[in-house]
Amino acid sequence: MAEDPRYWEIETQAVRGGLMRTEHGEISEALFLTQSFSYDSAAAADARFAGEAPGFIYQRFGNPTTEMFEQRLALIEGAEACRATASGMAAVQLALMGLVRAGDHIVAGRALFGSCRWILSEWMPRFGVETTYVDATDITAWKNAVRPNTKAFLVESPANPLLEVTDIAAVAEVAKAANARLVVDNVFATPVFQKPLKLGADVVVYSATKHIDGQGRVLGGAILGQAELLTEAYKDMHRHTGPALSPFNAWVLLKGLEHMELRVRRQTENAAKVAEAIAAHAKAQKVVYCGRADHPQAAVIARQMTGGGNVIAFDLGSLEAAWRFLDALEIVDISNNLGDAKSMATHPSTTTHRSMPEEERQAIGLTQGWVRMSVGLEGPKDLVRDVTRALDRA
Repeated sequence: MAEDPRYWEIETQAVRGGLMRTEHGEISEALFLTQSFSYDSAAAADARFAGEAPGFIYQRFGNPTTEMFEQRLALIEGAEACRATASGMAAVQLALMGLVRAGDHIVAGRALFGSCRWILSEWMPRFGVETTYVDATDITAWKNAVRPNTKAFLVESPANPLLEVTDIAAVAEVAKAANARLVVDNVFATPVFQKPLKLGADVVVYSATKHIDGQGRVLGGAILGQAELLTEAYKDMHRHTGPALSPFNAWVLLKGLEHMELRVRRQTENAAKVAEAIAAHAKAQKVVYCGRADHPQAAVIARQMTGGGNVIAFDLGSLEAAWRFLDALEIVDISNNLGDAKSMATHPSTTTHRSMPEEERQAIGLTQGWVRMSVGLEGPKDLVRDVTRALDRA
């Protein structure tokens, strides 16, 4: 009997999960760069469109390369199914829109990526869907926000950009009691360090642009969960609204998964050293890193995460100091991306969270002095030297 890939180690799943070889026996996964597919007969086309015969129809509906990526990521995540999308934000929008309709209500943690906040505050109200924002670390706040028409919860944990961590299992219980679905954005933790589905989440979303690619090449996203839910909530929307991942990007992301676990673990080792150096510097007023014992939600992290990840947030006290720090960096790039092999730092208030109103930034503690850093694969001594030198000039 063939081995069940669900019981493989993550390293094996990342290299061999979802593998489909053609008659040529290629070692590297095949790239099926095609818009559509042909049929042996009109009857065969009819059967395939009717769902009575297996096979691919159109790239927007599915593609062999994309399916390999979906199957591999689902194995790594411990999910029954996955639907790949053209970007992380396409995944977030699809994940939410598939769960609600006009008149429904969403509860979301107030610490969110700027584009996620825009979807909830600007886009959803156009379709009659309201959102209540809560302190994601306060379980009572989640309970108090529930309405009879609440259909979905949204959590980023760790949250962008200040690494606030939510007790996913506790929020999942509140969502279940409210008969609502819990969507968790797991980008910062990655499937290497956190498994939201095991903690009670219904849906997990990723920007595959980040750690899954990890090399700054392509955009991509993914939605994962139970097969029945993904079919019921997302199959038709995915087919008819067109957020499909291109086969080329799917192939790049598929290859990125092969070494994601190795990259993320090394990045995390580097991040711990860089965070220690920042915390020891007089210019840093506050440092938040999920691998440090002084993280505000350290107890929750110990229960639900197995590693600190590669993102650090720190407060230098003012916009001027933050910009001086960024401008003094020589190795670390100024960039709003994260999860890359190259280390990157950004000023969230003027980049990723620029669209968030100032009062909302203040509510989550995002003052002008904060810097977010994504630690890469460079030598840790070089990174510490670069960051320390930049802090001296901040």
